[in-house]
Amino acid sequence: MRIVIAEDDALLREGLASLLRAESIDVVATAGDADEFLRAVDEHRPDVAVVDVRMPPTHTSEGIVAAVEAKRRQPDLAILVLSAYVEQAFATDLLAQGVQGLGYLLKERVGRVEEFLEALHRVADGGTALDPDVVSQLLSRQQADPRLSRLTEREDEVLALMAEGLGNTAIAERLVVTEGAIHKHVRNIFAKLDLAPDDRADRRVAAVLRYLEAGPGRPVAG
Repeated sequence: MRIVIAEDDALLREGLASLLRAESIDVVATAGDADEFLRAVDEHRPDVAVVDVRMPPTHTSEGIVAAVEAKRRQPDLAILVLSAYVEQAFATDLLAQGVQGLGYLLKERVGRVEEFLEALHRVADGGTALDPDVVSQLLSRQQADPRLSRLTEREDEVLALMAEGLGNTAIAERLVVTEGAIHKHVRNIFAKLDLAPDDRADRRVAAVLRYLEAGPGRPVAG
């Protein structure tokens, strides 16, 4: 796995690079600003980019803009975004694009090395990795899709873990149930949300989007 790191904080940037190299991951370049990052992507053609949301000169959205541009230049590039706190607009847009190989973690998650590396590998393998704190903080937005009220409490719990990017095996381990039980819950979720099989759509992404757009305190079926 070849990685480029874009982070303006030199201490965190070098710490990330050292951590990844200790795991035998090839950090081909590090960058302190968006322009340097894009040059590194063009030169090294990495598999994954780890990108800070806020970078010089304005420390607003330079990292996100650069990540979008890097993805345009190299469509198969996986991107793991790091942020000090939840940027709601970007986090929801991340899933709304329905693009594989994207992740969003809070920087505090980096200190939990095993969780960080798990998310990194998931994104590199083409999956989605959303920080659980990001998921919980996003549950304050729009009115719920009324179909979500059809879900049982357990189905709602499974959907929340899907929103973090976990696959069925990982959800089964988290909930200490069989993988077959999770397959059944997922099928029920798709049915209750009227998500029919369709090669043109990713039903897991569609289900998660409806979940993230739900307001807090919505009812679930008994």
